Amino acid sequence: MGWAIALHGGAGVPYSLPPERRQPREEALRHCLQIGIKALNSKMTPLDVVELVVRELEIIPHFNAGRGSVLTNKGTIEMEASIMDGNTMKCGAVSGLTTVVNAVSLARLVMENTPHIYLAFDGAEEFARQQGVETVDSSHFITEENIERLNQAKEANRVQIDYTQPIYNDTKSGTETPFANGDSQTGTVGCVAVDSNGNLASATSTGGLVNKMVGRIGDTSVIGAGTYANELCAVSATGVGEVIIRGTVARDVAALMEFKRLSLKEAANIVIHERTPKGTVGLVAVSAAGDIAMPYNTPGMFRASATEDGYSEVAIWSEPIIE
Repeated sequence: MGWAIALHGGAGVPYSLPPERRQPREEALRHCLQIGIKALNSKMTPLDVVELVVRELEIIPHFNAGRGSVLTNKGTIEMEASIMDGNTMKCGAVSGLTTVVNAVSLARLVMENTPHIYLAFDGAEEFARQQGVETVDSSHFITEENIERLNQAKEANRVQIDYTQPIYNDTKSGTETPFANGDSQTGTVGCVAVDSNGNLASATSTGGLVNKMVGRIGDTSVIGAGTYANELCAVSATGVGEVIIRGTVARDVAALMEFKRLSLKEAANIVIHERTPKGTVGLVAVSAAGDIAMPYNTPGMFRASATEDGYSEVAIWSEPIIE
């Protein structure tokens, strides 16, 4: 048994993406995977590794977290994140953030420096100031690309998830037509890791849904839905938050392993392909034995993984990307 790591940049990727939109995300995943590999080889704890990798993903504007966070229906930012340690089952979560550069690190501070698990909105922002974490004006997160995404979603009168293509409702013809830009969204990010001793951790971060209502909280910050880790596995989910919350997706993977004695891959596949609607959800997971599962029921999911024995993969659709 050796260490293993898996990370994702969001589900819902359409069957094709233009190279100028696909390649930067592939490179970002590869870059973040190497950061995780180096950290695990240097004997960093899985909790430190998942925080480190997600922090890096948060500063890359190609994903829906941190700098790349999508906008609410009021054109504002509301970020959320969570983190969980498998051995202790300690966890922390935050939502409604508007100024915090790395939401995942604030979630860890909630876990370590408060008697609570979850802080949100003004309380979370005040806690961030007390802890001295890096903050910026909220305008830092409002990019031209995400303003365009919001305008497309409003025109379509839709709430958009991850990479789902925005649809324009043509009331005259009664048909639905995709917008010209087939890559309207960036994707939620997450990372799971296990060390050679079987210690596990998971972290997830997002800006939520394009055109979401102000105050909406998704699965990413809900322990057991978007993020979960125990002594058996670590899971980070992505997709339609409401579906993931209703299905307690991350916890269900662990529960099937715990109570049904299923393998990680069996449990993850059941949750994604039998327990959640098609086209809505994906996840990455690792087990205490170093197994990896990365199932999804959307057309594609940006994902990457590696193990201590030298295996490494970056993929979007069913086949790994050839170097």
